[in-house]
Amino acid sequence: MDYDVAIVGAGPAGVFAAAELVKSGKKVLIADKGNLIRERRCPIVEGRVRSCVNCPSCAIVSGWGGAGSASDGKLTLTTGFGGNLEEYIGREALMEMIGYVDGRFVAFGADPHCYEASGELARETIRRGARVGLRVLPARIRHIGTDASREVLDRMYEDLRPRCDIRMKAPVQDLLIENGQAVGIRFADGSTVRAAHVLAAPGREGASWLEQIVSRLKLPIASMPVDIGVRVEAPDSVCESLTREFYEVKCLYNTPTFDDRCRTFCMNPSGFVVHEYNQSHNLVTVNGHSLKNRKSNNTNFAILVTKNFTEPFNDPIGYATHVAKLANMLAGGGILVQRLADLRDGRRSTQSRIDRGMVEPTVAAEPGDLSLVLPHRYETDIVEFLDALNEIMPGVNHGDTLLYGVEIKLYSLRLALSKGLAVPSIGGLWMAGDGAGVSRGIVQAAASGVVAARSIGAS
Repeated sequence: MDYDVAIVGAGPAGVFAAAELVKSGKKVLIADKGNLIRERRCPIVEGRVRSCVNCPSCAIVSGWGGAGSASDGKLTLTTGFGGNLEEYIGREALMEMIGYVDGRFVAFGADPHCYEASGELARETIRRGARVGLRVLPARIRHIGTDASREVLDRMYEDLRPRCDIRMKAPVQDLLIENGQAVGIRFADGSTVRAAHVLAAPGREGASWLEQIVSRLKLPIASMPVDIGVRVEAPDSVCESLTREFYEVKCLYNTPTFDDRCRTFCMNPSGFVVHEYNQSHNLVTVNGHSLKNRKSNNTNFAILVTKNFTEPFNDPIGYATHVAKLANMLAGGGILVQRLADLRDGRRSTQSRIDRGMVEPTVAAEPGDLSLVLPHRYETDIVEFLDALNEIMPGVNHGDTLLYGVEIKLYSLRLALSKGLAVPSIGGLWMAGDGAGVSRGIVQAAASGVVAARSIGAS
């Protein structure tokens, strides 16, 4: 065998798994299609172009550190958020694992300060939200920041580089399975490496790739919900009374018209809206991040509508990407932006109306009409959610609030895995992270990598 363990994906799950495995002397390979963190540079973020140029590897979502770590570096240190790992290892073990992962981030230079809303402000916010059916969920948050996150992740790379093999810009095409046993990986250039164990941790960007692998191997899965929505951008003044204490305000809401579940996601005080390029589906979506050393005058966050579909539908990724491609079509290959007032009035936004408004966009986007993209049900859910959020963030439903579309989260798989995240039907194969439906964020993704690594070590 060339390696004891071959890891597909250099996101939090893969990086933390490798760090755990090399401690016990395992010979480890990490392979990823993206770039090192120091080479992950988005031409839009750097101001070199106005719209997405479809880089071979999107700097926002691919490469060393994964999507979340390099786009914002927000650590949610509360068990109620970030995925399904608790179902595999239990709440007490998850709490211990979160503490372990958090300690590693801090040891490599993450800001030791945590945001944790408590006291009268938190209680009053929860009370006000409850009056309109809004469930406010306080969470403990550590914000590294996109710029500082690069430094932390680069230190992790330098720490691992002498102790394991790391291949970046090396897309993995397939897993090698022989006689019901995982024995290695095949790269896109046709070369192969052999390994006694394989850990597939491709992250959110690799969910489609993993879905193809799972389909070929005929592994049992449950279809995950599909998350579709918009990124909201409003003045800091609307949100800062809460973001100073909460940093990220996490809310759940059941909409009155359709009784759909909506949630806020990835709130970025004084942050920036950004493009994401999904290479697998050749589409551009929207996201957001915050920096430690550069600030805007706006706060952005996502509103996502979660829908569970029933049989015979079995393609949540296909549905979500279809909606996103409609936005790309109308935006000339990029993303759309619309004032909330224009969406309510049933008219497309124009650049002149946006320029006259209170919110200066932090990203280049095409003024347009999101009602031509989003199903009516989703549009209604989003507007109703904004009206409810206005109870705790007065002014967030002002007509000048900007909506960017679309934002999607491709969590389509939920595999049947053991407590240690092994695939029961194939020897030597483990799966971890967002792409496998185990996690939905940096901390639980990293924790799942540790769980898998310890399980491999004990096998």
